[in-house]
Parts: sequence; C-alpha cells; structure tokens
Amino acid sequence: MRQRDPRKLLPENRPLPARVQIVHVPEQGYKPDGSVTTRQEAEVTIPRETLDRLWTAENLENLARTYWAFLTRVSLGMLKIRYGADSRDVVFAGFLVLLRFHKPDYETSASRGCVTWRINKGLLVAPGGRGKGHLRICVQRPEELNGADEVTVCVSSEVGGFLPTLSFPGLRKLSEAGRWFYNQTQLRAHVIVTHAFLKSLGNLELERSEVGSMQISPPSEPTETEPVA
Repeated sequence: MRQRDPRKLLPENRPLPARVQIVHVPEQGYKPDGSVTTRQEAEVTIPRETLDRLWTAENLENLARTYWAFLTRVSLGMLKIRYGADSRDVVFAGFLVLLRFHKPDYETSASRGCVTWRINKGLLVAPGGRGKGHLRICVQRPEELNGADEVTVCVSSEVGGFLPTLSFPGLRKLSEAGRWFYNQTQLRAHVIVTHAFLKSLGNLELERSEVGSMQISPPSEPTETEPVA
C-alpha cells in the first residue's frame, strides 16, 4: 500500500481547489501625456460546479473586497482602506491618502464581470492626473463549456491612464529619470503584489463585502469616516 506524503496532511500543504497560472502580458508603456497603463493576468482553472456556484454579481463585489483585504494583509496593516459614501481611499500609516478612488462601478454579463474604481486624486497621483485613469479587476469565463468538468477563467487587474507623481510629468529634464525610478519602485511593487493576489485566488476564498451594493437587499453604506480594512 502506497503511503501518503505526510506533508499533505498539513492544511498549508493541501492542494488548492483551483490552479492559478500567471499569464505574461506585454508592457503597455507610457502615453505622450506621461500616463501609464499596466495589466496583470492569471488563468484560474476551477471545477465547473464550483464556478457556477461562485458566478454571481454579489461575488464580484466580494472579489473586490478580497483585493483590498489582501492589500492590507500584505502591507502588514500599514495600508488601510477607508470607505466613504462616494469614495475609496488607500491610506498609509493612518493619515496619508495615497490614492482616492470614486466608488466602484460594476459591469456584469453571462460571461464577464468587471469592477472599476475611477481615480480621483491622492499623494501618488500627479496634479495633471487627478480625475483620470482607473483600477479595474475583471473575470472572464468561456462562453462555450462543451461539457467540461473544469473551466479556466481569466482574472485580470489593470491600472489604466495613471499619471504617477514619481514620474515627474511636465518636467522635461526629470521625466525620463522619474519614469525609470517609478518603474523600479512603485510599479515593480504593484506588479509583485498583484501577482501574489492573483495566486491567492487559488483557495477560492472571498472576503464578504461590508457595503453589499450588489446584494438583493444591500445593507446601509458606511460613512466617510468609517474605516473598513
């Protein structure tokens, strides 16, 4: 009789319910105005019956909540997400607003779901980039499944039209050096964290949204001063 590997008896070594493969996406680069777009993708292979159970508008909102909760955990609590009636703030050390987004917009269809936070302002946003750009998370499933027991869905995270303060936009002599510095620091950290988030989806565990705007009977919206992280 073949003995089981004892390492697989430990919870942290048990196979995850879904398989995650990071997909290489070519760099989008900078536009003439200095804004940058970056996109990370992963293929998540999941049992079909599990996908059918999870494929709800409510879980799209829960996925958004899971992203913010992951960001808080990976930063060891240095980053918090502050929910307002019309805003979502990424706050560092309890008082520095790095990024302020408008409240999310949701798009759903039979094969695709997206949540988009439009950028408002923040310490990491150059003055010329205020009110421009977005953060978007999308999930795409195949339209035709052909009786397959497993389904591979594409999960993507995109920051589009973002004008970073670190790139020194508008300062011709510093812009090239600034873009290099941004690429090596803020952008690199963003890519690493996003890839880690996408890999974490293999456990198929979603945080429950505190707002619940996609529920049939949503709870009341948190006030602007109420921290939710």
